[in-house]
Amino acid sequence: MEKWLVILGIWAMCAVLFIRGATGGSGKRTAADGRARPASRASAGDVRAAAND
Repeated sequence: MEKWLVILGIWAMCAVLFIRGATGGSGKRTAADGRARPASRASAGDVRAAAND
């Protein structure tokens, strides 16, 4: 009986970690969408050229 409790506990931990790992990416994506996107190199070059003129 004790052996089965250990096996069940290890299986439950693996299942929880797998589920957390599989669903963790969606939260990170929504946090990244709220930030401003960086300017591309081409538009940054235009800003530098306009500032130099």
